[in-house]
Amino acid sequence: MKNKFKKIPLIGNLLQKIAPQIGAKVILEPVWGYAGQIIFKNGKKAYFRYTSLDLNTMGSSEIAKDKDYTNFFLNKMNYPVIEGKAFYSDKWCKVIQSKDNTQKAYEYATTLGFPVILKPNSKSQGTGVTKVYNKKDFLEASKSIFKVDHIMLVQRFVEGQDYRIVVVDKKVISVYERVPLFVVGDGVSSVKKLLLLKQKEFIINDRDTVINLKDFRIKAILERNKMSFKTVFKKGEKFNLLDNANLSTGGDAYDMTGKIHPSFKKFAVDVTRDMGLRLCGVDVLVQGDITKKISKNNNCKIIEINSAPGLDNYYTVGEKQKKIVEKLYLDLLKAMSK
Repeated sequence: MKNKFKKIPLIGNLLQKIAPQIGAKVILEPVWGYAGQIIFKNGKKAYFRYTSLDLNTMGSSEIAKDKDYTNFFLNKMNYPVIEGKAFYSDKWCKVIQSKDNTQKAYEYATTLGFPVILKPNSKSQGTGVTKVYNKKDFLEASKSIFKVDHIMLVQRFVEGQDYRIVVVDKKVISVYERVPLFVVGDGVSSVKKLLLLKQKEFIINDRDTVINLKDFRIKAILERNKMSFKTVFKKGEKFNLLDNANLSTGGDAYDMTGKIHPSFKKFAVDVTRDMGLRLCGVDVLVQGDITKKISKNNNCKIIEINSAPGLDNYYTVGEKQKKIVEKLYLDLLKAMSK
């Protein structure tokens, strides 16, 4: 019996829709729709679980899920990564007999200089990613992170535009700039009202992102700017309510697939190959112009990589993006059939 209370994830429905184009068939697990089997025309079978497809090898995929390990290997290969270090919850320090606890993490943050970025080591979709400015912020954010992960990364804060470059088998399939959750004032509505209106827009556009009004990060940003959920912005005034640009936390995407310079494409393809992946979302911060040749002046830094890049939210941005995502997954099916 199908679960009446759960919406089947995009990828299952999407694969069922496009698979017949190459003579393939997709069978979904009927209760939740998160897992599926793909039967290709040649008889080969492949599987997927949510956004994890039968394309990347297990070892490379596991490394990609661990931000600290990923940075270690990328750094060893001389790729530009963001300076940082991993630390452990006080409880986990006792288990593994480490001294790299919360206090050590704070001391390291002071050597980098505030603000710094804190993030869970093994979570995705922007979970817990926080820009902190002082000890109070640091302790609040680290406490929240250690509720979901034993390991926390402390990283230097780097300015730049946030891009995701999706690579499949040595080819860049899509590129989009990601911007954080924001509101634009109308001179009348409060921040809370604007966020509720934005949530309604997501629902209308069939985007399953849920804006968490209780997110301590939103409250902290408002308070830091001497504002609250009752604040009313002037008409046309834009204000960012999160520092991370993940679409899953309410961010928006702007397509750059036809504008990215070939040198950035090569960069992303090289990263994907050297990390042992066939499918990869390479997330980068660029201080220069991604439409121009990559150089030291671009100051491109790898934020992280994703071996199972979800495109659900990008799919809902517009008709053009829908076509890009459908083509991307069709290319993935073709790659999996080989």
